[in-house]
Amino acid sequence: MATRRLRGFKRWMKANGVDCSDALNLVDDENDGVSVRASCDLKEGDVVANISKPACLTIKTSGAREIIKSAGLDGSLGLSVALMYERSLGEESPWAGYLQILPSQEDLPLVWSLQDLDSLLSGTELHKVVKEDHVLICEDWEENILPLTSSLPQKVDPDSFGIKEYLAAKSLIASRSFQIDDYHGSGMVPLADLFNHKTGAEDVHFTAESSHSESDTEADESDNGDAVNEATDGDEPSSKSSSSPDQSFEEVPGENTDDEANEEEEEEENSAMLQDDASGLKMIMVKDVAAGAEVFNTYGLMGNAALLHRYGFTEPDNPYDIVNIDLELVTEWSSSSFTSRYTRARLALWRKLGYTGCESQNSEYFEVSSTGEPQTELLILLYILLLPDDAYNKLDLAISTKASLSKEGRVSSPSSPYELTIGKHKFKLGESENDVLLTDGVCEALLTIVDKRESLYGSSTSLEDDIAGLKACCLPKDRRLYHSLVLRVSERRILKQVRSYVRTKANELSGRKRRKKMVSES
Repeated sequence: MATRRLRGFKRWMKANGVDCSDALNLVDDENDGVSVRASCDLKEGDVVANISKPACLTIKTSGAREIIKSAGLDGSLGLSVALMYERSLGEESPWAGYLQILPSQEDLPLVWSLQDLDSLLSGTELHKVVKEDHVLICEDWEENILPLTSSLPQKVDPDSFGIKEYLAAKSLIASRSFQIDDYHGSGMVPLADLFNHKTGAEDVHFTAESSHSESDTEADESDNGDAVNEATDGDEPSSKSSSSPDQSFEEVPGENTDDEANEEEEEEENSAMLQDDASGLKMIMVKDVAAGAEVFNTYGLMGNAALLHRYGFTEPDNPYDIVNIDLELVTEWSSSSFTSRYTRARLALWRKLGYTGCESQNSEYFEVSSTGEPQTELLILLYILLLPDDAYNKLDLAISTKASLSKEGRVSSPSSPYELTIGKHKFKLGESENDVLLTDGVCEALLTIVDKRESLYGSSTSLEDDIAGLKACCLPKDRRLYHSLVLRVSERRILKQVRSYVRTKANELSGRKRRKKMVSES
């Protein structure tokens, strides 16, 4: 039996141009929130939902559109204002029947307390990232949202635009918004955001039909094209059903002139809106699903760090998990074995050859796959750091004089094979296989760096302790602890895999050396 809030949402959908197929069964669970199941066998190609664009909550459809426009906001900032504004109206919002089905916020690390971040995520990929995110978001609020509270309509409570409310809105937008089209940009898409995620197992696909005879818009190809997440509990709905959002917009005080340029701009905007809104949004089955089974969307192929960061949950045994090793850890190891000047010179040579790590905000790092295989760029850097002085000097000279290199004096691409023989030392870069780079010294250095990475989790718990703690978790009570431990366990298992990978390669190298020696002696 449908819950009260589901019944209210279904009435709202019917009144606002959201056509949900009878083949879909919306299930509201006290612990797991809303999910979507097949009420009958579904076939690939079945259209299970048609959603009108005016039913979507966007910068263009919200009653706060003039406020947003006057403040010069767009993107997630503008959409956050739109969402906070409509929530502040309560039952008066044209989206009241939809908003009551949403949780007050998604439980992303973004909204966790500092104590929870430090105790649950310390050592993981997310610990530093989430703290940096929080600082930037608070700055955005202070610079862009707080000034709006002095000019809001009288019916809007300024407290609805506080930092806590802004973080809550950001969490919902991060986990639930879709890219709709060029006119609307990103927005909240009712019904589409109720489908839960399953990595690599998409059942239904969100498609934005173009009014220009294209089957899919650019939105269909964007990163957030499938941005839906599991729903959680919300407030009890009202029995009152809203009229269509595009029929119920309220004019909000803002700049209003008779300037011809402004009038022309408004006419062009209205024309674009009518053209774009003539097309619709669809949810289309991409595989068969049996009656009674849950229907899943997907956010793409993401590891647990990305899933927890953006959507608030993890998946055990996720094959797309990775671990990052910061460049800082590598330079710390090198500087402890050599001098800082030595390390800087070798790092500069690595960069001259056209290599870099991955970059995010204020850091540079190397990825390690779920199989334990390190990024080739990391192995090349360690290889250069451990080159004998003679080989290093000759290589540096060769690069400086552009000998044996491209016209630009550097390897044009890290994938381009490059070989330089210096005496008995053969220096190779850009090989597809990492074996040539895994010398005894590189293997030893890599193991030391992995130990440094492992130490970030602290010495109070081991991998085995984390696994035991994960098994003891009770959902939904221990939700944050559970997902944090899934992430920690997955990362620590990968580090264990790195050790196994290195030792296996080291044994293979030792075996090849023995065989080579036996052949030469015979």
